[in-house]
Amino acid sequence: MRKLFLLAGAGLLLGISACTSGAVKPVPALPQPVSGERLELVSPEAGVLSYYAAGPDNGAAGARPLLLIHSVNAAGSAYEMLPIHEHFRAKRPVYSLDLPGFGLSERSDRVYTPRLMTDAVLAVTQAIRARHGGVAIDALALSLSAEFLARAASEQPEAYASLALVSPTGFSGRKPRHGEPGSVVGQSWLYRTLSWSAWDDGLYGLLTRPGTIRYFLERTWGSKAIDEGLWAYDQLTTQAAGAKHAPLYFVSAMLFSKDINTLYDRLHQPVWMSHGIRGDFVDYRGTAWYADRPNWQFTEFPTGALPQFEVQEQFLAAYTRFLSGEQP
Repeated sequence: MRKLFLLAGAGLLLGISACTSGAVKPVPALPQPVSGERLELVSPEAGVLSYYAAGPDNGAAGARPLLLIHSVNAAGSAYEMLPIHEHFRAKRPVYSLDLPGFGLSERSDRVYTPRLMTDAVLAVTQAIRARHGGVAIDALALSLSAEFLARAASEQPEAYASLALVSPTGFSGRKPRHGEPGSVVGQSWLYRTLSWSAWDDGLYGLLTRPGTIRYFLERTWGSKAIDEGLWAYDQLTTQAAGAKHAPLYFVSAMLFSKDINTLYDRLHQPVWMSHGIRGDFVDYRGTAWYADRPNWQFTEFPTGALPQFEVQEQFLAAYTRFLSGEQP
């Protein structure tokens, strides 16, 4: 996160209007990030949401639905869920969501908040449950989206049979975050500065150059051996109309909840928390706060923050064991 702030500041100091100079290149149509049927949901709270439904040909009668939620960054999309989505579609109904401001969901110029993101998770959860007779679902979220899923599950615990938090935020540092309900880490002045019309296009252009996207993926992996398909899709999704709006709230830390550990404390469903040990996201000292809770399980992978790409078989096997109720 600190490196993202530093890069943004460097871009401002260097005169980022250069990023938007020259001829405008046509933007190719954005393909679906995962397989299956694209569904649209119009939510009064979250706007137009796209999510992708797939499942076994035989219907897998009785199999619990699985919802997958990508992370939030300058290039977030459901493509980050691709290995998990494609694996489980052969075994059970699986749904991957494009959050508001990302992928093929609505990217309008509006205020992006944890409340908006949580409302999107709840709306899609409700739609999935309606398709499957009202059963509670399993749900997995990556990085910052773990905070949105935790808020949704604390508000509607009956809707979720289990929760998986992959490389989640809210576990770093020495102190848990128990701020005022609904409060955020960011400061509104920082967002106003970054979104100033004189430079916001240039700033976003800087953050989403192919080389910059690769740089951040390498920092996420802790290695240059990134997934090239993800890098290619990131380039496409960051060029879509309205793509800059939500990431500017992310860079301003306006999507990070000050009360996230209060929400984690309230989770009574089975929770699987997993993370890697390489790259920029390796401070998980906060796992100790939940180590003694009987409903929490922990798995550490020899990877960066996206273990589902690096050690796909190992990751899927561990998650499958958790879903089956096995102890680690």
